[in-house]
Amino acid sequence: MSQRNPNPAHLNPAHLNLAQFCLQRQAQATPDKVALIVVTDVAAQAERWTYAQIERAVRSVGAGLLALGLQPRDRIILRLPDSSDYALLFFGAIAAGLVPVPVSAQLTGAEAAFLATDTEAALIVGATVPGANGMSLGTDEVARLRQAAPMPFYADTAAEDPAYMIYTSGTGSRPKGVVHAHRVVLGRAPMRRDWQAIGPDDVMLHAGAFNWSYTLGVGLLDPWAAGATAVLYAGPRDVTIWPAVIRATGATLFAAVPSLYRQILKYGTLERADFAQLRHCLAAGEALSPAIRDGWVAATGCPLFEALGMSECSTFVSGGPGVPVRPGSAGKPQTGRLVAVLPVDGGTDPLPAGQTGLLAIHRHEPGLMLGYWRRPDEDAATRRGDWFIGGDLAEFDADGYLWHRGRADDVMTPGGYRVSPAEVEAAFADCPGVAELAVKEVQVRPDVSLIAAYAVRAAGSTISEAEILHHGEQRLAAYKRPKQVHFVDALPRSANGKLLRRVLG
Repeated sequence: MSQRNPNPAHLNPAHLNLAQFCLQRQAQATPDKVALIVVTDVAAQAERWTYAQIERAVRSVGAGLLALGLQPRDRIILRLPDSSDYALLFFGAIAAGLVPVPVSAQLTGAEAAFLATDTEAALIVGATVPGANGMSLGTDEVARLRQAAPMPFYADTAAEDPAYMIYTSGTGSRPKGVVHAHRVVLGRAPMRRDWQAIGPDDVMLHAGAFNWSYTLGVGLLDPWAAGATAVLYAGPRDVTIWPAVIRATGATLFAAVPSLYRQILKYGTLERADFAQLRHCLAAGEALSPAIRDGWVAATGCPLFEALGMSECSTFVSGGPGVPVRPGSAGKPQTGRLVAVLPVDGGTDPLPAGQTGLLAIHRHEPGLMLGYWRRPDEDAATRRGDWFIGGDLAEFDADGYLWHRGRADDVMTPGGYRVSPAEVEAAFADCPGVAELAVKEVQVRPDVSLIAAYAVRAAGSTISEAEILHHGEQRLAAYKRPKQVHFVDALPRSANGKLLRRVLG
């Protein structure tokens, strides 16, 4: 394996390692600064890592992984609970030129087995995956990796080399891998500046799990790229705990999905003193309703800035300290982003303000993915000339604010998770007593949506809603499962037999 040790003061994008960019400079310039705080109980001592400690541990984990016989660009599935080990493995793999694939701990064995097969994973770390061909390491074995002698240099990776892969849902029946290059750390600079306004003095607390691109980027990669402190809360998922975590860690920035802000407002006890150190808060993953924003600001005194993005490019439109809030809009394109709205039916000429079309970002954007893992047809479907189109409908107003107008496809986003209806429906194909079943996202309140199933019973069947929901529990992660079932005589279809999903209900 070729290695080099470029001068960290002048990193050449042609020779770029994401882990090195985030950690080596900080370890040399501010070795004793706290890089990571892990909280499991606000009343107990938190786990703290300095930049010097975390950088050395990352290189040790990288060396330990290579000692297993792994080769450059081998995929490593991380199926772990949130912990410092998760962060060390993610960055350690990247430091060694390997490609980590974070996956949700909520996935069923069958879902995880598909990802292991699809990635041809050489190693699975954490919970075992039935039938997987790669090596496996249990959580208790990860400590041995940290005891290896640190790699003397970071892997000699190029800016265009794959750094990590995140799985996301599309319109198909299986999730697809989004491959990000090492250059993504450069492509995220506009969001660090315009949306987060993050600097070395900040303490970033993200409420999500590490397997999610939103959390990995905003909660870990961005703070370390900025020389700030990242906070991981790994305790019980009680929505009422967040104000105490914010106060105990001295967080200056807090990031979450809008639905969590709603839950904190509804169930939590909010005292202004808990939020005294917060400069502002961040929301992404789903649309932020004006009511949630107004309620949060009134209760905490903290501004709440929204962003719009996708797994393929993270956020590229946002509000922020320099962009006045316009309720209902996610904000404006971040500085340096080339964003357009293109005609739905084709063409590469951007539409004027006030017209709805497909949201597009220029394919030269450094934060844009390398492509979908072994999905050439789906890759091709996102390309239109020099533009990348991801399926979102939007329009600009005369002042340059972007207004999201939903999806051009059927992808669902309950709770901020992208979920393919085809994947959910495929999980019920063998459900006894069900002749046909389709799903769609339904709005149960202005700021709450869920997945509903519409089922046609087989002849003579008396299958119940509870039985159908139980079938889904055995095959789907919690965030993909229908929460209600409606029985219908037939599913609505067009003359050529195509399911008319939007007519359901």
